[in-house]
Amino acid sequence: LEVEGLTKDCRGRRGMLDLLRRRPAPVVRAVEQLSLEIVAGETLGIVGESGCGKSTLARCLVRLHRPDGGVLRFRGQDVAALSESARRGFNPKVQMVFQDPYSSLNPRMTVGAALAEALAVHQVVPPGEIGARVAALLELVHLSAEAAERYPHEFSGGQRQRVGIARALAVEPSVLIADEPVSALDVSVQAQIVNLFLELQERLGLTLVFITHDLRLVRHLAHRVAVMYLGRIVEVGPTAELFAAPRHPYTQGLLKAVPQMRFLEGGAGEGRARRAAAITGELPSPLAPPPGCGFHPRCPIATPACSAEVPGLAPRGGRWPVACLRAGESVPAADGRVPTAVAP
Repeated sequence: LEVEGLTKDCRGRRGMLDLLRRRPAPVVRAVEQLSLEIVAGETLGIVGESGCGKSTLARCLVRLHRPDGGVLRFRGQDVAALSESARRGFNPKVQMVFQDPYSSLNPRMTVGAALAEALAVHQVVPPGEIGARVAALLELVHLSAEAAERYPHEFSGGQRQRVGIARALAVEPSVLIADEPVSALDVSVQAQIVNLFLELQERLGLTLVFITHDLRLVRHLAHRVAVMYLGRIVEVGPTAELFAAPRHPYTQGLLKAVPQMRFLEGGAGEGRARRAAAITGELPSPLAPPPGCGFHPRCPIATPACSAEVPGLAPRGGRWPVACLRAGESVPAADGRVPTAVAP
């Protein structure tokens, strides 16, 4: 997949005062001039704060949202320029696993009926083989064949997410986009689902786009990481190198905010390290984004040029692409306190 200059606006609701004064509906630019390349066979992690546009980007990639601008290419072909029949061939190739397993399944359909519907609509197998394929899909995600006769409310959250994964795999996609697929699950279940994604990718040769706000998952899963802020990609690079030496101040702040365990004095066990705030301030409103670099109001090394110029995403200093005029400079601590170990 290749995204070039992707833009998506979302219109809000008008209040009574807006109606009386005939003001237009507010517009949120959820994704703005975003460019990204997803290489076949890789796992790309997309991270960022809530509200930065990750889910909107995912829905644009699977054509649940129609972009307002930019180009989306699949295997070199412009998806928007495809004929209707050709677009029906594209849809099964890029599938999505949704965040909430409790609302992404039809409560009135059995699991078997939900999987059979996808197989029948896209004519993946002849009608006589649908039952066998449903059983194979359930086995693929480590569910028993008897699960086909049950309804979603009879399953736990982790089991429902396995059903959602099976439904996405039913049409034999090349690209699987997982939009925070474990955020609604217990921690013990999260590990099982993450390991299932890794197993499926190796077994089926999938290209995986994993969207999350948990940097620890990304470090475990992804070959590359793309960092989003206010609808833009601000840094994208190989996972190991980016975690070792992040170049954008926002990425540095995100990594500093990851909780770390440290041994207490006297060997009394482990505790969390108390540290200064990694990123100060609040995420600006997408209704009124700041001029220039969107991160400059919260950036400790911002200069006047940062508020006047929107930095493009480009390799700087011979490294991976980053959208920052001062890429690579270390961000100082918010205060001079030395982190101390504290009890959990």
